[in-house]
Amino acid sequence: MKKLISLFIFLVILFLSADAGAIPAFARKYNMSCNVCHTVFPKLKPYGEEFAANGFQITDKEPSRFFKKTGDDLLNLMRELPLALRFELYGTYENNSPANTDFKTPYFLKLMSGGNIYKNISYYVYFYLAEKGEIAGIEDAFVMFNNVVSNKVDLDMYVGQFQVSDPLFKRELRLEQEDYKIYTSTPGRSLVNLKYDRGLMFAYGAPTKTDLTVEVVNGSGIHTTDIFDVDGYKNVLIRASQEVAPFLRVGAFGYYGKEQPNADSSANEMYMAGADLTAGNEYVELNAQYVYRSDSNPYRLSGTSGTRAQTRGGFAELLVSPNGPDSRFTGHLLYNYVDSDQSSLNYQSYTGGVSYLISRNFKVIGEYTYIQDNKDSKVTLGFVTAF
Repeated sequence: MKKLISLFIFLVILFLSADAGAIPAFARKYNMSCNVCHTVFPKLKPYGEEFAANGFQITDKEPSRFFKKTGDDLLNLMRELPLALRFELYGTYENNSPANTDFKTPYFLKLMSGGNIYKNISYYVYFYLAEKGEIAGIEDAFVMFNNVVSNKVDLDMYVGQFQVSDPLFKRELRLEQEDYKIYTSTPGRSLVNLKYDRGLMFAYGAPTKTDLTVEVVNGSGIHTTDIFDVDGYKNVLIRASQEVAPFLRVGAFGYYGKEQPNADSSANEMYMAGADLTAGNEYVELNAQYVYRSDSNPYRLSGTSGTRAQTRGGFAELLVSPNGPDSRFTGHLLYNYVDSDQSSLNYQSYTGGVSYLISRNFKVIGEYTYIQDNKDSKVTLGFVTAF
């Protein structure tokens, strides 16, 4: 009990000393409140999703003061570089941890920038100044070309570094501290998962409310050295989703890849397939994802075909906003499940939590997670701000 009291006092001190009056970069540029694009941040409203897909610009509301007049029509020179800082700090209690209570601050410290370079050309980048106590480096970093065919065809192209799972559910925009575990599960010595990678992404929105996405990526993640791709293969993801009713969207994807990081190892051929859905309205939202993965030789054993490993799992997420898009309070439930031939990947967890906006860009979060496999219970209290 004393440990929980000390944890609470620590978080109160952090709250009283925090500056919650700053305005994030995009809101500052357009002189709008954060709630135009966000509910309880970082979760986006449909308008915010459209804004991001349009290259972080509002075509008919671009402020002339934002760009410096140079007399050169081929140069859009921003007067100020749009920057924002996202800062997360937590205190946790975990029954199976050697130190039951832990002040995890700063847990995340993220520097973000994004905006318009030229007509229909934008960029987005963020740098982790600190991630769980260490410098993590660049994660998202891409250039986006909007309407590459014409302004009448909604076809966009991304070039650079991004999360492979972004067309499914965006990990960086989830409300929970608990992750979408199936996206991060990687059997054996494989470098392939649904986290960050480098390559190309094409996104097409059809008039029938059908979204199509194709990704071509290195398939070696972002933590390689010397060269960015460690073999001669490229991996491909194809995803389609369809709005079947105003309250329901369903989707499916397939991923195929091959990896052989060095000549002394045998290749691993793998594929993934999955389905997802989003159902609900402004008050209640249900998200669900299923993924099946098969690896022919996950340990890349030389001179052998290896032992095929199958991994399957997914998650279900329920979000509740009592006052719809204007809610300062949001509740969340998350169920994670991973079942693999590699037993170390098996995972089952139950998470419940709440987020409350102190201001539009400062929130408090409380969360409880129970992990079935090791009977671990974790309580998290913390603050998240962006300015």
